[in-house]
Amino acid sequence: MTFKNAISWFEIPSQDLNRAQKFYETIFDMQMVPLDTPQIQMLMFPVEDRLGVGGAITFNPDFYTPSSSDGVLIYLNANPDVQIVLDKVEAAGGKILVPKTTISPEYGSMAMFTDTEGNRIAVHSIPPEE
Repeated sequence: MTFKNAISWFEIPSQDLNRAQKFYETIFDMQMVPLDTPQIQMLMFPVEDRLGVGGAITFNPDFYTPSSSDGVLIYLNANPDVQIVLDKVEAAGGKILVPKTTISPEYGSMAMFTDTEGNRIAVHSIPPEE
């Protein structure tokens, strides 16, 4: 099997969906899209192509537990530069765990933070081709 993208969907748990929405909309300078299901309240990250990688912040305390140390670590797209997003994290209520760090010239940079809900999240950017 060949994957166009290794990830097709992700969900970031919240304890307070409105607070999480404000945090992510602030650091990424975008508007989230509501998508409530009968079991889970969700706010989706906007995507251009519904067949591309998508994800949401979610609220369902019986199903999700935010964590700064356990579970899977996801990397959100911070192109063109991780630092642009990182510069907004603390003012929006998050905490920087790993500052902008170069992976390699061809694979770009990464950083890691905790969001307002206590989740450990990473961001990644690849430098534009010359």
